[in-house]
Amino acid sequence: MASEGLPGKCRISEILQYTCDVDTSGPTPEVQCFPIPRIFRICPGRPTVEITKLVNVNMITGEVEVPADACDVPVQGKPWRAITRCNRDPEAVSNKQDQ
Repeated sequence: MASEGLPGKCRISEILQYTCDVDTSGPTPEVQCFPIPRIFRICPGRPTVEITKLVNVNMITGEVEVPADACDVPVQGKPWRAITRCNRDPEAVSNKQDQ
């Protein structure tokens, strides 16, 4: 199902994640969790891209408003196979290049 305002057969999908903290200020620890909605644009033949920063999310009702120009904003994505780890040990990378 194509979403209104999206090119072709693109669709919008949401993942609701949570971040949690442990409050140890009281007599017993309490876990408090807060929702983090993440919104993605999924188009056939292209990498899925996160557009959370481009949309408006009402945290009370959960309603997501996708601005009409959200599809005009070029959001670059890469396939997972094209992603490399950036936090490698610099010494290990240097040794590998020397070989």
